[in-house]
Amino acid sequence: MLEHELGERLRTRGLTLAVAESCTGGLLAMRITEVPGSSAYFRGGVVAYANDVKEHVLGVPSDVLRRFGAVSPECARAMAEGARRLLGADLALATTGIAGPGGGTPDKPVGLVYVALATEREVRVRELRLVGSRQGNRWSASESALALLAEHLGMES
Repeated sequence: MLEHELGERLRTRGLTLAVAESCTGGLLAMRITEVPGSSAYFRGGVVAYANDVKEHVLGVPSDVLRRFGAVSPECARAMAEGARRLLGADLALATTGIAGPGGGTPDKPVGLVYVALATEREVRVRELRLVGSRQGNRWSASESALALLAEHLGMES
């Protein structure tokens, strides 16, 4: 599985990882920590479901939440940067979106998810339009976040 290969790559490169999750609700951290020895590279994670947690724990600016909303590339970027800073990691992944089955709007439909990767130099954000069940969308979002990390590390996902 991808998380095993990523773990080996992170460990051999001496890199650390953190996560900030909203729509995946801890699934991403669970997948990372399923790998034996993940404590060598995984610093921890924050499940920030509520906007005030995004703001007060991860440091997402209130202006970002007010202007763009929690489901936005701007929020995903700020969540990843916040997790990296808060947990003292080299790299951080973030997920935010609408897993479903409810909660969507015409502008932000069910299945709209943003995943982000923060490094020392940049933040990459990817938009997803998922069409599965709640569980399927959560899994696909976690898989896409891991794939974004794999791309950064020069792996084929």
